[in-house]
Amino acid sequence: MIGLDLHADILGKALGNGGEYADVFAESRSITSLVIEDARLEKIVSGNETGAGIRVLHSGKTSYSFSNDLAPGPLLRAAAEVSRIAAGRPHREVRRLAHRTCSEEFGIRTFPGDVPLAEKIRRIREAEKSARSYDSRVRQVTVIYRDSLQKVETASSDGFFTRDNRIYTSFIVQVIAAQDGLVQTGYEAVGGFAGFELLDEESVEALSMKAAHRAVSMLTARKAPAGRMPAVISSQAGGTMIHEAIGHGLEADLAQQGLSVFSGMLEKEVASDLITVIDDATLPGKRGSFRFDDEGAPAQRTILVDKGILKSYMYDKLTAMKEGKQSTGNGRRESYQNRPIPRMTNTFITPGTSDPEEIVRSVDQGLLVVKMGGGQVNTVTGDFVFDVQEGYLISHGRKGDLVRGATLTGNGPQILKSIDMVGTDLGFSIGTCGKDAQGVPVTDAMPTVRIPEIVVGGSHE
Repeated sequence: MIGLDLHADILGKALGNGGEYADVFAESRSITSLVIEDARLEKIVSGNETGAGIRVLHSGKTSYSFSNDLAPGPLLRAAAEVSRIAAGRPHREVRRLAHRTCSEEFGIRTFPGDVPLAEKIRRIREAEKSARSYDSRVRQVTVIYRDSLQKVETASSDGFFTRDNRIYTSFIVQVIAAQDGLVQTGYEAVGGFAGFELLDEESVEALSMKAAHRAVSMLTARKAPAGRMPAVISSQAGGTMIHEAIGHGLEADLAQQGLSVFSGMLEKEVASDLITVIDDATLPGKRGSFRFDDEGAPAQRTILVDKGILKSYMYDKLTAMKEGKQSTGNGRRESYQNRPIPRMTNTFITPGTSDPEEIVRSVDQGLLVVKMGGGQVNTVTGDFVFDVQEGYLISHGRKGDLVRGATLTGNGPQILKSIDMVGTDLGFSIGTCGKDAQGVPVTDAMPTVRIPEIVVGGSHE
């Protein structure tokens, strides 16, 4: 897109008046997005976006500018702009740029750009039709298909130059069912660093039927009881809990600002000794994977918590510089218009040694969570709340009645320390994580776990 020589000129201009570090992030992104609702093709969006962001770090602060024109003139003017903000700061020379290599390879079998638009439309129509035919109580079906190709170049004053091509494909089904004034929703999504082969590996009809089944089943579910009780979080629920309960709190910017309950907790106990938490951007096919992060650091596997002991935060370049550490490859941004910040990639609790079915049998009376909904956390206190999209009562060690309207409320460190059984399985869920008005693709995962006591919100009837 830009090339080594122009990157070097931009970096030199950016550091011309001082600064400790500079980098350039250039991207060209093409997208296709299709939405079908109630058998009507409501939206077809395709387009391309190109631009570059230029950053200078000075005295722990950031100067940032961007341009949607990759011609030398606009880029050098943007570099001059950030250099003026850093004027008078300690000066660093730009090292000679050299290609940084990466051993990670994510094989794409069918590039989405090679698939005719008509075929993509056919797939979403099939999914919509399958969900609608499931039951007469299905009132609305929305199916969304998205693919994107992001070509990225990064260059830094440390002398590193990287190129990366990222292909993401996703397929989402949302079903609304209604009966006697009661409305319930079923939601299913698949996606990852993958091409159109994703839809060959995952049956869109089966995905739609699963969403429809959940929506319709919830119409006759009993109201969830409220109170303190044991809970089993199934691996099928995905990793929403780990993402919110501890993930955000381990992003280094929040920890350094004292905005995390895990601030200053390195080498201290933050979870049960059964809990090991990993962030790993190298996992093949996962939605949070890449070869290089948005600062050019190679993707890596980072042990965040090892048998309950906090071992590392997730660092980008700026937060790593503040502590004299190396980036963990977690510098991410939504686009060239945004500065990079520490973000999760693929974050998960590693499997344990307990049989998932035995975990359920070990609970006399409690709640089994099979599908998690949305969640939020106060990173300062660690307090969280999650919606349960699909949950069942556990009675005498067996899965019992389906319930609706359940929520889980607790404190991240307290809940993580209380977990006393961890299953041998592992289930993944995808999402787009929001932070500082930026969204990035992520994957979360966890095995089946037992929480001896948690507050379940529901009905006292």
